[in-house]
Amino acid sequence: MRGALSIIGAGRVGRALGKSLRAQGWRIGAVVARTEANARKAVRFIGDGKPQSMLTRLALSSSVILISTPDDTIAAVALELARIGAEELRGKIVLHTSGTLDATVLKPAKLFGASVGSIHPLQTFSRVGIPPLDGIVFAVEGDPVAVRMARQIVHTLGGVPVQIEGSKKPLYHAGAVLAAGLLLAVEETGTRLLMATGMKRREAVRALLPLTRQVLDNFEGVGTRSAWTGPLARGDYGVIAAHVREMKDQPPEVSEAYMALNRLAARVLSPDPQKALRELDKIIVRKTMKGKAMEAKA
Repeated sequence: MRGALSIIGAGRVGRALGKSLRAQGWRIGAVVARTEANARKAVRFIGDGKPQSMLTRLALSSSVILISTPDDTIAAVALELARIGAEELRGKIVLHTSGTLDATVLKPAKLFGASVGSIHPLQTFSRVGIPPLDGIVFAVEGDPVAVRMARQIVHTLGGVPVQIEGSKKPLYHAGAVLAAGLLLAVEETGTRLLMATGMKRREAVRALLPLTRQVLDNFEGVGTRSAWTGPLARGDYGVIAAHVREMKDQPPEVSEAYMALNRLAARVLSPDPQKALRELDKIIVRKTMKGKAMEAKA
């Protein structure tokens, strides 16, 4: 069964989901963006819909209303829906796409009879094209009717719906950020360290990407412990200390993050976390004492 969907917030996620659902036979109603130009651009990308530069009653003509605005505006959108829609919200399904917020942020719409929930694709969206959604996990939660609709949407997209507790969504999203956005920061830092040795950016990226991909393949194929490599896995603390020493000309966040990640690895990967952490602490103490000695000489 296909339905009608209005989209409030026609950014990366809203456009991608709208276009994917349109391709599966869904009708697209209002497409709301901050400007008329952006709304029209989104409608062209999706292939259907009525562009709107502000939220109007037109959004209520669809049975499902998808809010894909930034997290800090979702509550305001829900209030505005309640203000303009009131009793017309009864029987509607309102979903948002935040990874952190749960359905309670949509309480104003729920008070007027809407079923509310959230649907978050565990995928990264760029400004260009649509990433693969087939097989992607979507976290869903909320009212039973809203969850059923969210599951239907996910199945339509070829995804895998996973229902989670609303209060646990920040923890769920933090895990996703560690594995995606912060991983990119680590990858970029590694790239810059290789560039500091004289490599060109293209050479550094070409050197590191196969390494990262292989680690992830091993993580998937043989599990965490078997995939773990590097000086900490070998207990080679002298190498770690040498790394830190050679980072002296880098921004302080680089060596701090390097040691923090080693400590994290010791906690979650090492068969003897306490021993590994003690050895890492010795490196930090030596580095701190050396820094103080140099300050005293100056």
